[in-house]
Amino acid sequence: MFLLDTQIENDQTMNTDRDFRETVRYFLDVMTPQILESTSRGAISRAQAWRAALFDFGLAAFGYPATYGGNEDPLDALIWNEESQGKIPREDNLFGIGVGMAMPVIRDYASKEVKDRFLRPGLRGEEVWCQMYSEPGAGSDLAGLTTRAELDGDEWVVTGQKVWTSGAQNSQYAILLARTDFDAPKHSGITMFVLPMEQTGVDIQPLIQMTGEAEFNQIFIQEARIPRGWVVGEVNDGWRMAVALLAHERVRTGQSSTMGDSTQRSKSGRVPIPSRQLIELAHEKGRIGEAVVRQELATLVTGERIIEFIRRRNTVHPSIGKLWRTRQGRAAADFAARMCFPASPAWSSEQVSEDYFQFHILNCRGMSLGGGTDEIQRNTLGERALGLPREPGPARDTPFRALPRN
Repeated sequence: MFLLDTQIENDQTMNTDRDFRETVRYFLDVMTPQILESTSRGAISRAQAWRAALFDFGLAAFGYPATYGGNEDPLDALIWNEESQGKIPREDNLFGIGVGMAMPVIRDYASKEVKDRFLRPGLRGEEVWCQMYSEPGAGSDLAGLTTRAELDGDEWVVTGQKVWTSGAQNSQYAILLARTDFDAPKHSGITMFVLPMEQTGVDIQPLIQMTGEAEFNQIFIQEARIPRGWVVGEVNDGWRMAVALLAHERVRTGQSSTMGDSTQRSKSGRVPIPSRQLIELAHEKGRIGEAVVRQELATLVTGERIIEFIRRRNTVHPSIGKLWRTRQGRAAADFAARMCFPASPAWSSEQVSEDYFQFHILNCRGMSLGGGTDEIQRNTLGERALGLPREPGPARDTPFRALPRN
């Protein structure tokens, strides 16, 4: 009798899993094209329409409580990861920071007030987010940031400058790091806030890249205001929040679900050129028969398989995924440049929008910088995975005010 009951229970579980998998396939294969084709008002509108439908289908918030429209079943999340590989529309990159980085940190560390205000609209794509970390004098040494936040009654007043802020021009809110105690040690006087972007104290200026695009921005903040309760975590405990968010960013960089799509030509610094497109390029240039070219292509195909292996295993340190993906991106772009030589070095920025390979050749080096440079990733792995000693530096209990500035 026990064996029969167990078999019935297993059959019911398999049926449930099969039904969920069919729901995922229906949404991705049938609903997604309809949503994108029926929304013709621009990329942002298409992205918001798709994410709203994704949320309403119960597919946008794995790992979140049902209170916020989430699904905490790990098996459902696994099925989604398997079925969505290569099928996420490129428009959803708009929510990479909000959904992939800001929402998980708010879920894990913010007050109920902040969770109730931001999780559901953030996950549904009603609000777009950016991340305000780096400063002109605090990039790799992020804890050296000097943007200040001071409490004034029921509001925090923020003044400072941020740089390399992706997507700020489209964002309503930002995850902001600011210093709230200059007399505390370097890593201890930082607080994480939710900053409303649409206010007079926030001046956004685009930075034109050599690709001709302006993905990044510099932001001047002059007495911008934040409600007192819009703190993520505790005051002066922002460094711990910052590290948590960076881990999510590295996971996102190393595990992007657009990797396997060989048909989309994504102009995203986080998506290496798929190997199938490089094989087609080698055919087009008449070089597919060369032994060295075939060996390089085999290496690139193997690299994609390694990325897929990392993506399916949550136990892999995020720095490994981030390092491997940037390596793959550079190798793929370098191969494309050799196939297109001698024309590739002569391309001008005005031509970049016309050619997909141009973009990746010019943009691939930036993959080594976002989310922490390759050198930082190696240091992180050395210290946290291999147990090697930290690099020498000022005593960690020295007040920030007493430290030399860059």
